[in-house]
Amino acid sequence: MKKAEATRLTILKKSFDLIYEKGYQATSIDDIIATTKVTKGAFYYHFKSKDEMGLAIINEILKPSLTQSFIEPLQKDENPVTAIYHLLHHLLMEDEFLKVEYGCPASNFTQEMAPWNQLFSQALEELTDKWQKLLVATIENGKKKGFIRKDVNAKQAVLFIMSGYWGVRNFGKLANSRNAYKPWLKELKRYLESLQ
Repeated sequence: MKKAEATRLTILKKSFDLIYEKGYQATSIDDIIATTKVTKGAFYYHFKSKDEMGLAIINEILKPSLTQSFIEPLQKDENPVTAIYHLLHHLLMEDEFLKVEYGCPASNFTQEMAPWNQLFSQALEELTDKWQKLLVATIENGKKKGFIRKDVNAKQAVLFIMSGYWGVRNFGKLANSRNAYKPWLKELKRYLESLQ
């Protein structure tokens, strides 16, 4: 990796951490420069604006982590009911990258930026759509293999599951405790089992 590419990646990763902790609107370019220890000129060499950098975080940090964090675990278990439950349990209770006190990075970006910035909204919609399609395919595959009832509407089930996940992330953020996730996980398990 060339030095310029390494610098750009460092800016993205450290900026993501800072934005995840403080929020996008509350994070200034000066905060980013102080955290990344790059000059203002180096920042603007890589990004024309804070928004361009924010979009790069979504496209180059969040989207690839979706593949690693979501796709691979769902492919490990043939039964989608247990695969989806184990994935969400892991993300809520065990994942060290996702901090309870900061919530879900994609949800945070959506709440903060989607109403104000069309490019952010589009990038976040692509990210969410990718996750939705993955879960829908997982449920449809489960229907074909006999793990899930044929009458289950996969899109509706996925919307229900994802809405609950994003919502409970906010409860966890308010309580600053993973204990806030436990009732939802219990009901999620019951819901997923009802799809069989």
